[in-house]
Amino acid sequence: MPEETLLREKATATNGTRGGLTKGRQKNSRFERDSDYSADEYNDLAKMYEGTLGEITEHEIVKGRVVQITDDEVSIDIGFKSEGVLPRNEFNNIEDLKPGDEVEVYLEKVEDSDGKLILSRKRADFMRIWERIVKAYETQDVLKAKVVRRIKGGLVVDLLGVEAFLPGSQVDVRPVRDFDALINREMDVRVVKINHPNENVVVSHKVLLEENLAGQREEILSKLEKGLVLEGVVKAITDFGVFVDLGGVDGLVHITDLSWGRVNHPSEVVKLDETIQVVVLDFDEERRRISLGLKQLTPHPWEAIDEKLTVGQRLTGKVVSLTDYGAFVELERGIEGLIHISEMSWTQHIKHPSQMVSLGQMVEVQVLNIDKAEKKISLGMKQLDPDPWDALLQKYPVGSVHTGIVRNLANFGVFVELEPGVDGLVHISDLSWTKKLRHPGEMVKKGQELEVLILGIDAGQRRISLGHKQVTPNPWEEFTDEYRVGQETEGKIVRIIDKGVVVELPHGVDGFVPTSQLAFAPVKSIATYFRVGDNLPLKVIEFDKEAKKIVLSVVEALKNKGPEAQEEYYRLHPVPQSAPAGVAEIPPPVEAPAESAPESAPEAAIENAPEAEFAVEEHSAEAAPAEASAPTEPVEAEVHHDAEGDENA
Repeated sequence: MPEETLLREKATATNGTRGGLTKGRQKNSRFERDSDYSADEYNDLAKMYEGTLGEITEHEIVKGRVVQITDDEVSIDIGFKSEGVLPRNEFNNIEDLKPGDEVEVYLEKVEDSDGKLILSRKRADFMRIWERIVKAYETQDVLKAKVVRRIKGGLVVDLLGVEAFLPGSQVDVRPVRDFDALINREMDVRVVKINHPNENVVVSHKVLLEENLAGQREEILSKLEKGLVLEGVVKAITDFGVFVDLGGVDGLVHITDLSWGRVNHPSEVVKLDETIQVVVLDFDEERRRISLGLKQLTPHPWEAIDEKLTVGQRLTGKVVSLTDYGAFVELERGIEGLIHISEMSWTQHIKHPSQMVSLGQMVEVQVLNIDKAEKKISLGMKQLDPDPWDALLQKYPVGSVHTGIVRNLANFGVFVELEPGVDGLVHISDLSWTKKLRHPGEMVKKGQELEVLILGIDAGQRRISLGHKQVTPNPWEEFTDEYRVGQETEGKIVRIIDKGVVVELPHGVDGFVPTSQLAFAPVKSIATYFRVGDNLPLKVIEFDKEAKKIVLSVVEALKNKGPEAQEEYYRLHPVPQSAPAGVAEIPPPVEAPAESAPESAPEAAIENAPEAEFAVEEHSAEAAPAEASAPTEPVEAEVHHDAEGDENA
């Protein structure tokens, strides 16, 4: 057996996976039997061969020589028992490579399952680059990187042949709006983070910019003072204002400091990356906050308001805001005026300005007033047309009769439309000569046509006083005879109040019967014995033509009636009492049937009614004129006397 073959077999038998031939030698009986060498000679030869092999370790970079280059592979000798074979594509400079050249490779494994040596050129190149990156991270050196592609959250850059991550927030000191524009662009970066287990690298371009701007920032901050004008670039736009880069330090222009006029959004005034001049309004050194202004660089529009506007001037403006009370119109940047809803139309009742104008609409207005101190301008729209009220006195003279439409009802009266936009008021007291109305709805309804008479016109206050009852003659002249004191009549109860009842007399006129005149004895609860709709025998005890008041008495009327009429009255109205003077006997009170019991609703309605509605009737009951009180006194005396007689009995 040749010596070289024996030596290789011996090396294979004694070499381990790491360090190769470092294991102890073992004797082999086969060599002793078959070999032509003695044991000493064999050991000497083995030592000679082991000397030709170097000490190698896995996962390290080793140097080797190119032995052979084929179409697909490159054989490398690293001084081991076998050669390593690498694919050609692992060598970037394969065209310049030739046998005998020394190259660096990475030893991944001494032997695989087939006993082959596993080498990698790419891994060796990566390890050398990784060492440079780690060193640059430790020394904070600046490296060149090329943007390869965009990914979520930032960019991938080529750093010395290794892909590294450049976060979007670390690209620039200003927000980057178009990352695609940076692809294939080279930039200086600094390694800010290394993940060794995953072999990830994070770099930053922003830190270099901040270092360059640090000195500039300190210089700017040292010179900052109120009123200083600086040039900057619009860095960001928000709903509340604009951030401006002054050269390493940012300042805020609030939306209210962008323009003297109304600004809905800052983007209406400035654009991103626009270079603008601003003035320093305030500087908080402790918090390093800079307040800037843009509008302060131009004069305030109100400074020359007298030269621009005069009272009575007509001009066109833009509606910029609507409120419940009017519309704000921008006449020019920084100058706005208010059109109050009362100044929008001569005739229409405007409840909201949106009935006349809309946001963004261009409208023609007239200047009504200029308040320079308060910076307020009053505008009008209706002044552009003639005032129709100037002609109303001729069209609707006082005393003329017209027909209108009831548009609205109120507690105090009725609003009647004479023509579109022209309304007048009929006071509740001017609706009827004879009725004491609690509410206009008792007599008229919305949409109803109503004949009215013009009582008066106040053009300054835009008011027309109307009357409905004045259309017909005053019947109280005729009532003087018909309802003189002592005259007997009949009436129907139409309303029950605390101090008596209101009755409707012939000809539709209302009269009042006090509680004390309903029966000979005191009536504690009117609604218990009397109901709306009941007919009563009555006698006039007071008549006042001027106050349009008629006070009547049942007691006085019964005195002139026979016993049968009195019995019938007390049967219908069983008020507990004694027989009056001149009456032989009064039958015992008859208890009212359950079904005829008065309802509580009218009484509750009367109790809840406004006190003013019954002022006339209450006054009538409390204080009757002297001439009308004479007949009632004897009656009250007689009633009182009879009551005492009953008690004594």
